[in-house]
Amino acid sequence: MVTINVAELKTADLHSYMQYAIAPRPICLASTMDAEGNVNLSPFSFFNMFSSNPPLCIFSPCRRVRDNTTKHTLQNLHEVPECVINIVNYDMVQQVSLASVEYPKGVNEFVKSGLTPLPSQLVKPPRVGESPVQMECVVKQIIPLGDQAGAGNLILAEVKLIHVSEHILDANGQIDQLKVNHVARLGGDWYCRVTPDNLFKVPKPNIHIGIGVDTLPRHVRLSTVLTGNDLGQLGNLTTVPGDREVAEYAASDAIKEILDATIGDSHTRDLQLHLKAKQLIAEGKPMEALMTLLID
Repeated sequence: MVTINVAELKTADLHSYMQYAIAPRPICLASTMDAEGNVNLSPFSFFNMFSSNPPLCIFSPCRRVRDNTTKHTLQNLHEVPECVINIVNYDMVQQVSLASVEYPKGVNEFVKSGLTPLPSQLVKPPRVGESPVQMECVVKQIIPLGDQAGAGNLILAEVKLIHVSEHILDANGQIDQLKVNHVARLGGDWYCRVTPDNLFKVPKPNIHIGIGVDTLPRHVRLSTVLTGNDLGQLGNLTTVPGDREVAEYAASDAIKEILDATIGDSHTRDLQLHLKAKQLIAEGKPMEALMTLLID
């Protein structure tokens, strides 16, 4: 592993390392307005939610690395502390990228990008019509992180109204993750797209107390077949099956076939049981997988 001392890097190189490593990052397409009523639209991937009570998002218009100048978004928010955070999806990502061009002050990126401005209800800056989720926000605080090139400015934006497209809602009126078509920022020119084929669920371990990987037998923890992700799913189980459960499971047809085929060959038996357990984990059956691994 290469160790890098950040104090020895140029800011541009450090910026690149961090952007490529800390990814994917959600994109805030922020619409703002200056005191004269000029609208600005700009995307930021230094962005996330940080509180739900109060509902608070943070994004950071950094000082430009090349010349230490500040962005129009930051200047506008000092004049009019309101914004709309527009969530970006794949259908609009090329227009969002176009809105990131450093046009002169006073140029409306809505016009340049072809995105549609919609009147907001509580704040002065307009919403982006193409965005699947639009959040009207009041800026509570602007926290400068430094005065050198590359320094961030944390915008603490309290969400007051949320507008959600009906097209991404499920039958219960909740946002359907499969319908949003999110995109996220990576390093350089790279983006990624969240599609149904690359979505997966991980059960939340804070609902019940998992047994932990340390509870698993040594031969399971040191398995050459199971990955760390596999062990994590086993460790998220809330109980360890008893001897009777394991014995009954060992008599099932699928397991009995493995046991009969490997009589007298303990090495092959262990390997086949571990492979079977891995298959069961992939099928969402971690308890059956653990019982398979506990068979003598």
